Formats: sequence, structure tokens, C-alpha cells
Amino acid sequence: MKEIDEQHLIESGLVVLDITAADNETAHRVVAELGQRWATSGPPVLRRTPGVPGVSARVYADIRRTGTEEP
Repeated sequence: MKEIDEQHLIESGLVVLDITAADNETAHRVVAELGQRWATSGPPVLRRTPGVPGVSARVYADIRRTGTEEP
């Protein structure tokens, strides 16, 4: 994954979440649930690393806005 850039954390309330799950379905479900609560970057690209169990993803979120608010 790319390094976390300063722009991703320039203000209070912005977060970067690295998620690891057993499978794709679980990772997508977690991201969907986060999107119901907060404004997020949406469905992530899931990655598998050889020799490491599960899948990983990165999601950017703004916890100051709910998932239903317009940007």
C-alpha cells in the first residue's frame, strides 16, 4: 500500500484505516458498515500478500460527516 500522505490527515476528524480480514466478503462488509456511519473513500481495492493470511484494504474516512451526507 502507498504511504499515508500528509493530505490524508491534514485536519482533525480525518482518519486512515487499514483493515485485515479473513476473506473478501468480510472485508467488504466491514467497509460497507463503516460507510453507513461515516463518509468514506468507498469500496477499497483488496490485496493479498503471499504467505500472509487474509486480505487487506485501506479506507479513508471523515468522521465529522455521516455516511449519508453529501460532500
